[in-house]
Amino acid sequence: MTDNSNQFLDALKEMQGVEVGNIVNVEVLSVEDGQIAVGVENAGVEGVITKREFTNDRNADLNQLVKPGDKFEALVLRRAGGDKENGEFFFSVTRLKEREAYKELEKVFEEGKTVEGTVTGAVRGGLLVNVGTRGFLPASLISNRYVSDLKPYIGKKMNLKITEIDPNKNRLILSRKDLIEQEREEAFENVASQLVVGDTVEGKVSRLTGFGAFVDVGGVDGLVHISEISYKHVDKPSDVLKAGQDVKVKVIGIDDDRHRISLSIKQTLPSPFEEATEGLHEGDIIEGEVKSLTSFGAFVEVADGIQGLVHVSEIANKHVDKPSDVLKVGQTVKVKVLSVDPSDRRISLSIKQADPNAAKSENNSRPRRRQDSVTDKYMNDNDNGFALGDIIGDQLKDKD
Repeated sequence: MTDNSNQFLDALKEMQGVEVGNIVNVEVLSVEDGQIAVGVENAGVEGVITKREFTNDRNADLNQLVKPGDKFEALVLRRAGGDKENGEFFFSVTRLKEREAYKELEKVFEEGKTVEGTVTGAVRGGLLVNVGTRGFLPASLISNRYVSDLKPYIGKKMNLKITEIDPNKNRLILSRKDLIEQEREEAFENVASQLVVGDTVEGKVSRLTGFGAFVDVGGVDGLVHISEISYKHVDKPSDVLKAGQDVKVKVIGIDDDRHRISLSIKQTLPSPFEEATEGLHEGDIIEGEVKSLTSFGAFVEVADGIQGLVHVSEIANKHVDKPSDVLKVGQTVKVKVLSVDPSDRRISLSIKQADPNAAKSENNSRPRRRQDSVTDKYMNDNDNGFALGDIIGDQLKDKD
């Protein structure tokens, strides 16, 4: 065939609408050798569609998908190289679907909407997701926290946001993190509007970290710092709590700017002070051990780990310069409870008031007012009415 003849045929085919990049209607002629032979309707042009260009499923059987006589649209992909009797063009169905999918996805992207996709595989650095065409979900955009294992996501459906789209480069970048952050902000505003610092609510432990536990309260995670888990020392939150555990928490802080809720488990429980002093009342007389001495008093342990203060003025019925002059560390003493202040966690005690004979002994030990012998002689119950001059007169007579 001459060059002029070839040019004529090419021109004829172009007139009939068969050129690279066009969308044409094709009819299946046969299915064999892992490819589909097709003919372009009303064009007299034949070509092939490889398995890869018909389906993304590598395990698919083409004979189960199409049969001779089936008609559908296909994209004219390229001319066949060399002289081939069974076709002049390669066609693609998958790329046509991708082109159509990209048009829809560009619209979704411009409107800021979400798209549903199915994770088809995991590769280095992220996940492959089918959203009508293949998109890439980087590992850093899967969640709002670090994800180390990608395999559990394979086969799952999820809503995603499009962060980057370029049909010419067949580039589609997706994000789940952006959507999670958006949903988290909306959920935070909803939950935070119903909470007040000081509220006690029910929650469920969602996850544990080295610095605390995250507790779900109405769909939003609040943090229980490790110091707020228990009144006792906690080395690791996992030693005390487990994921999925139901807990009662107190709201101790709400940060609207950072969308954070601070919680406490221990503040919903009686403190060691409250437990130890539950049966302790003002006026009780108990025994305790002197734990330390200061210039202003003595600290006495009245329960396990609970100490009260005996002020220096409450140590004895006599003046005490230094508590160490009267008491020593380790000494067991009786004390009277003067007051118990749960809010400040303070207990005031008295040693001198714990002795029922304190007032009596104080009176007995108080020095009597000195009186001379003359006053003792005349100023008694039987000698009322004697004047001072009379006493003096008797003294003068004695001298005569």
